[in-house]
Amino acid sequence: MQARRSQKLAVILHADVVSSTTLVRHDDALAHERIQDAFRRFSDTIKAYAGVVHELRGDALVALFDRASDAVCAALGFQSDNAQFNARLGDEVLPQFRVGISMAEVIIADRTLTGTGVVLAQRLEQLAPPGGVCLQGAAYETLPQRLPFIYRSLGDQTFKGFDAPVRAYAVSLTPGKGAPAPQGRAARKGRWLAAAVVGVGIAVAGGLAWLQPWTAGDETRLAEPRVPSASDQPSIAVLPFTNMSGDPEQEYFSDGITEDIITDLSQISSLGVIARNSSFAYRNTPTTVTDLAEELGVEYVLEGSVRKIGDRVRITAQLVEATSGQSLWAERYDRRLADIFELQDEIRNKIVSALSIELIGEEAEHLFRRSTNSFEAYDLFLQGVRFYNELTLESLSQAEALYRKAIALDPEFARAYGALGITLGRRFQIDFTRAAPGILLDEAMDMIEKAVAIEPTSPQVQWALGYVHMWRQEFEQAAEAIDKAVTLSPNYADGWGLLSLINNQLGRGEQALRFIRKAKALNPRYTWEYPYNEGRAYYNLHEYEKAIKPLLAALERNENSLYPRLYLTASYARLDRSEDAHWEVARLEVMFPGLSLARLRSTFPIAAGEHGDRFFEDLRTAGLPN
Repeated sequence: MQARRSQKLAVILHADVVSSTTLVRHDDALAHERIQDAFRRFSDTIKAYAGVVHELRGDALVALFDRASDAVCAALGFQSDNAQFNARLGDEVLPQFRVGISMAEVIIADRTLTGTGVVLAQRLEQLAPPGGVCLQGAAYETLPQRLPFIYRSLGDQTFKGFDAPVRAYAVSLTPGKGAPAPQGRAARKGRWLAAAVVGVGIAVAGGLAWLQPWTAGDETRLAEPRVPSASDQPSIAVLPFTNMSGDPEQEYFSDGITEDIITDLSQISSLGVIARNSSFAYRNTPTTVTDLAEELGVEYVLEGSVRKIGDRVRITAQLVEATSGQSLWAERYDRRLADIFELQDEIRNKIVSALSIELIGEEAEHLFRRSTNSFEAYDLFLQGVRFYNELTLESLSQAEALYRKAIALDPEFARAYGALGITLGRRFQIDFTRAAPGILLDEAMDMIEKAVAIEPTSPQVQWALGYVHMWRQEFEQAAEAIDKAVTLSPNYADGWGLLSLINNQLGRGEQALRFIRKAKALNPRYTWEYPYNEGRAYYNLHEYEKAIKPLLAALERNENSLYPRLYLTASYARLDRSEDAHWEVARLEVMFPGLSLARLRSTFPIAAGEHGDRFFEDLRTAGLPN
């Protein structure tokens, strides 16, 4: 009868007993018993991490995993436990293991494994010291930064039977840390989750969240965990892709790819997408996918890495079902940078298919829209985003120069015009209390109107339009633009946040509260602007006691912010807490020299009406000079 045969992409773990013949010479029977017991313990650990032991070959073991992270956790967890186990023994018959891990196609026939990946794992294992673990560079690139591992590059290794050198890494646990616990069903049932690794990857997606007025440079705090109910729509968090280029200066590129994915997925009305700020808060944070998903209230987590070298880019990614820890799909792409836009079309289509998402109305057109076909312009644009996010006058000037270069290369690059406009608006915002020239806002509007003419259905372009309208105190036009932005991108947390702010400026406290709650649900690790808007909404609703707590929370996140301190001062005055109000005015005068009611009346964006008159009157009562 013909053997059952299958082929799949997998992570292969090969383990071998160190100096087994020496152990046998000490005590043949005891050595056999100890080695078999060690294999049983190792097999149990492998199964706990969703692996499958396929073969025991004398003094060697071979197992398969869907995810490299599970294989490394199992290997390091066992090596740590085995060292402790051996330390309790009082003789010289102490089985130790070397472990090698590779990622490649394997052929499975009646539980027997063949393929170059199996041979490569064995070769890598021979590089490891007793009790150590060595892995292939391709597997290393799929490991998320959050894991408590230390890596040491072994360089390119030449192995017999392999034409090309193979990059190798030694991996160990961070001192004082243990291997992360098994996740989901693998932990609860201790058995392998049968799941094929489907060939899908994530690369550059079309949009870019280049507008981060609510996020960059601010301390974040964790909201209460949110657990989605069974009736909720599918939800996902996209973690920052790891920069594997060996150059920290290239992180702008991997961050840009991550932001692209978040921005594009956010336009799908039937998918819940966690905002950039909340996802990026987990950079370099050791945590399990299950814990992360519980904190953010999502069902799926996407993680990956980017290696940009010369004119090529390699992107790896995997989609994880958070409750079980099961890898739904994983893939690696190796392409020319010049082909990045063709690749992004391919990948976006696979994302939608993998999540079984039905696109509604014009979502397909918006999702697969290209903002530029020039990689050089796109790369300059991403560099500009990096400087913009630093939010200093100097960094904004650097961002402005890069956006202008991108526009020179592609005069139809709508988002570069929009980014330039928002950067000019930011310069005005940062310096408006010092009589920053209004000409900045005029030029900002010119740039954004060009962006709107080219790409009117871009959520980010509409956001930029609303932002500049707001600073020009054209509040109804601002609200109209931001309403378009969140209609185009229902998961646009910062769009809902700005819509809350604009409604606050119009004195519409109830609407402002509703919109900021929507923003907080999409961005659990929200920044100071979110509680500020909540507190300001309560002030507008004459609920001054309720306003105090969120305004103080905003200042805990950013004590140097002007806006929450102004509304805290006004709330204290309205509550007849004169001492507190005078104290806040004294702090304002130190932090913002020259601040006065006259300056605020001419520059602070707030619509005319009872709420504005009340605000300025309360500041006057608190003691702010005219």
